[in-house]
Amino acid sequence: MKRKIIFGAILLLAASLRLYKLSGIPPSLYWDETSLGYNAYLIATSGYDEHSEFLPLARFIAFGDNKPPGYIYAAVPAVFFFGLNEFSVRFPSVVAGLSIAVITFLLTKEFFNNNKIALLSCYFLAISPWAIQFSRAAFEANLAACFNLLGVYLFLRSIKCRRLIVFSIVCFILAFYTFNANRIISPLIMLGLSIVYMKNLIKNPKWLIVSLLVSVVMILPSIRYLSDRESRVRFQEVSIFNNFELIKVSNNRIALDNQAWWANLIHNRRIIYVYDFLKHYFDNFSGRFLFTHGDVNPRLSIQEIGELYIWDLPFLLLGIYWLVRKRKKALLPLIIWMLIVPIPAGMARETPHALRIVSILSAYQIIIAYGVYMFIVIIKRGFSNSSTSGEPKSDLVATRGVLTSPCYRLVSRFPLKFFMLSVICFLLSVNFFYYLHNYYIHYPVNWSGEWQYGYKEMVSSVLKMQDNYDSVFVTEALGRPYIYFAFYKPYSLEEFLYARQSSRDWFGFWTVSALGKIKFGFAGLSASSGKTLLVTTPDGLPGGFNLIHSIKAPDGKEIFILAEKI
Repeated sequence: MKRKIIFGAILLLAASLRLYKLSGIPPSLYWDETSLGYNAYLIATSGYDEHSEFLPLARFIAFGDNKPPGYIYAAVPAVFFFGLNEFSVRFPSVVAGLSIAVITFLLTKEFFNNNKIALLSCYFLAISPWAIQFSRAAFEANLAACFNLLGVYLFLRSIKCRRLIVFSIVCFILAFYTFNANRIISPLIMLGLSIVYMKNLIKNPKWLIVSLLVSVVMILPSIRYLSDRESRVRFQEVSIFNNFELIKVSNNRIALDNQAWWANLIHNRRIIYVYDFLKHYFDNFSGRFLFTHGDVNPRLSIQEIGELYIWDLPFLLLGIYWLVRKRKKALLPLIIWMLIVPIPAGMARETPHALRIVSILSAYQIIIAYGVYMFIVIIKRGFSNSSTSGEPKSDLVATRGVLTSPCYRLVSRFPLKFFMLSVICFLLSVNFFYYLHNYYIHYPVNWSGEWQYGYKEMVSSVLKMQDNYDSVFVTEALGRPYIYFAFYKPYSLEEFLYARQSSRDWFGFWTVSALGKIKFGFAGLSASSGKTLLVTTPDGLPGGFNLIHSIKAPDGKEIFILAEKI
């Protein structure tokens, strides 16, 4: 009963941290969230996406970036019941975040068969800045991490209950369909676990065959897409293997060595690419990223602390030490898990990258929880009168003189182990509340621009005023304004397709130049006649227009200005 109460309290805390002011913190929907939400709305109301494709399975075209379908379909129920708004778009990520906490508890118990370690891992996951940051916005990676974690848990459970292997495979494939990085991560984790537990898998070939058949059926819709050029656009956009500067470096080094035969070996571009990959790969384990500064992208970190708390570091190291020393059954799965997850991130130009490796998060929390547990065990053994493992008594109580000393009497009244644990809890609390204060108070003000703050207010103003003007021109300086008009109006599929003027470039990216009389960009502005409403940035007001309204950020800085020409 006590364990259930503690577990319930942890989940209540996790839910509170993820739901509090969800619609307003982060302060606005950035364009990917808006695109996910609008396409979910169209699926919920018509069954078609914004490009008039019926129930896409392989991908949603969206901006031309070909979004995996997982998050969009997950958002459909929330949008259907709560309407199209910030809360409904972000709600699937909240559910995923809470589910990750629960599955972390279950997986930790599976690893250690210890409720205390399981509760610790669940608690640390609940208050993790990495987990909170990603559970409060519509990040596809967070939902994929949930599917991935559930796949790992069910795989390990299938050792005892073999039919669960089918559900494990389904979870890994759902992760595959939810975030691009998991198209590499999930199959590799599946493969790694299968190799380790091959003896268990082949004991009942029936469920293994069923799993393979389910995998083939679920992957079929994506085969054609994955073989097309459009599937490679995103990878080519971010991949280090399209960095031609590395080829120049290779050629220059070979030239400096006078084209010697050995120079072609040691300066081969493939070796340089491998070196670059390893550098990017290990960036994701850097102390600066994990413990002090976090991701450089303000959407992925508050910039004030690391992806983990600084106090996590000693317990992470202690957990690793004891896992290796005691050869716990968790060791090998955790190694496979943690080594595989950063592989896609290592191929990308921007590293470290908290979004691409968020599937690693629970592994950190499990190891840290084990480290804290072992630390507590060590403290108890070191400062108790008798050891639970038959070890000698502590030197503290070894002599009669010490037993009768004032210092010992003080320690007896207030045991040193409780003092040390109190210090740890105090440091944890300070670090935790420092994060909460920054996240809920300062972060929405300092980084509102990173979340495209101002679009909602601007769209609302334009929609109220547009009937008074013959034409409306909206700046594209802050990127993709059309999706905000589509989202906040919101346009039905028929209205959107009728009003949209769009084009697609060679790379597959779509540009929407107008929705009816609302034009995006300033082409044709100088030739416009009649009453014109202009939305631009504060430094972009042309002559002949009169300022009528401005949209300001939380810090008071102007974002958009609305002006008219009569």
